[in-house]
Amino acid sequence: MKNEIIKPSILPGFMELLPREQQVFNDIVSKITKVYERNGCLAIDTPIIEKAEVLLAKGGGETEKQVYSFEKGKNKLALRFDLTVPFARYVAQYYNDINFPFKRYQIGKVYRGERNQKGRYREFYQCDIDVIGKDKLSIDNDAWVISLASKAFKSIGLSNYKFQISNRKILKGLLNEIKIDEVNEVMCLIDKYDKIGKESFSKELVDLIGFEKAQYINKVLDIKGSSKEIGEKLLKLNIGNEYFIEGVEELNKVCSMLSILGVEDEEFEINLKIIRVFL
Repeated sequence: MKNEIIKPSILPGFMELLPREQQVFNDIVSKITKVYERNGCLAIDTPIIEKAEVLLAKGGGETEKQVYSFEKGKNKLALRFDLTVPFARYVAQYYNDINFPFKRYQIGKVYRGERNQKGRYREFYQCDIDVIGKDKLSIDNDAWVISLASKAFKSIGLSNYKFQISNRKILKGLLNEIKIDEVNEVMCLIDKYDKIGKESFSKELVDLIGFEKAQYINKVLDIKGSSKEIGEKLLKLNIGNEYFIEGVEELNKVCSMLSILGVEDEEFEINLKIIRVFL
């Protein structure tokens, strides 16, 4: 059998840097780290490999499809697909040894077995900051996290960015107010709005809940203006649902706190379609 010549290469979707590029990358990470630490965040690190039962405990079928998993002996293992789930495990494991509220940062590689395409990688870095408390945290922490991201971006010379913010209580309250039974289905559909486009979204929404209610939801989602104007327009809808009112008040408070923390109005905007689904 002839010796085969193996072409040196890495898997698609994975990344390596030449020394000069690596120096630039290290400098970027260093600047972000300094911002986090100057603002009271503590560094942690977690294993790249976790027990599969931990990583997949609350993930759906879509998450499981993207996870690199394997077996070693009797152990089912997986590569972490984000830094949030390992952080949740970390806090649960060391709960009695952590001082709360716990402000942590972690910068590390994560792995996702998704289709390789422009801007989407199978191995990439995340630069997480989180605040976790024993009891309910003030909504001010949401603004604080955004302000740190703003400082981090500025520290590495980024300027052309915009934070899009929302509050899921607004949509949940809206759906309850107009007596939508398919709350979970509608929330999932809104989560896909940017992916499928307005036309497909509107058609699917009508099929799901009917024309009149779909039209009203679209009207709310399309509200535009400054953060202050959007808050005022939402309140003028005269929706009495407690969730809705609380969501609007929290969103207004976050916007006010962002200004206090030095985040410019041009750096963020309210987008009511932004909703991460945790059902």
